[in-house]
Amino acid sequence: MQGFLSSLFPNVLSKLPDFYESIYDTLIMVGWSGSISFILGLVLGIVLTVTKKGGILQNQAFFQILDKIINFFRSIPFIILLASLIPLTRLISGTAIGVDGAIVPLVFGTVPFFSRQIESALAELDSGLIEAAQSMGSGPLEIIFRVYLKECIPGIARGTTITAISLIGLTAMAGAVGAGGLGDFAIRFGYQRNQIDVTYASVIVLVGMVSIIQIIGNTIVKKNSH
Repeated sequence: MQGFLSSLFPNVLSKLPDFYESIYDTLIMVGWSGSISFILGLVLGIVLTVTKKGGILQNQAFFQILDKIINFFRSIPFIILLASLIPLTRLISGTAIGVDGAIVPLVFGTVPFFSRQIESALAELDSGLIEAAQSMGSGPLEIIFRVYLKECIPGIARGTTITAISLIGLTAMAGAVGAGGLGDFAIRFGYQRNQIDVTYASVIVLVGMVSIIQIIGNTIVKKNSH
């Protein structure tokens, strides 16, 4: 087995410590930025839903402002967002490179996308359920937690899965500017040194991560679908 792997990935095996570190860095970036983005995106998606026209906390002025801000950040290509956020990243993280320097732009790149996923998931809810909850005297917070979030778990799970997979792609892109992780490993050793097996190994690991996330997401959706 060792000989077979050596024939397929000779350059990877000679850089195993770097390869393992790059996988760890990617998981750290996905874990931290994903957790922060999930919380912020969920909150913003809920706020968009309840403040829009006809929402339980309708506020058109606030909705329009938040809607435009989210659209603004969604319209910026991630590679440009990385560069433009360098001063803010240094202020928050103390550095603009490495794993720590990647988390801030990853959050800014992921939150707008995820908030739209949440908004779409909550929009699928039957308005009759909200009216029924209101008729029984439920307040806005009760409707949000007991109706929106409880009934929309499959949609939220689908949006979370899509966002997590997109986030893995963003971490690879961040590697192009020195953020570390598998993207950086593939570019430094695979592309720049023309070691194609390094690139293939990085792709295989990324595909594995995406597949695991997709399986988990599909399982959650199936278990919570009515």
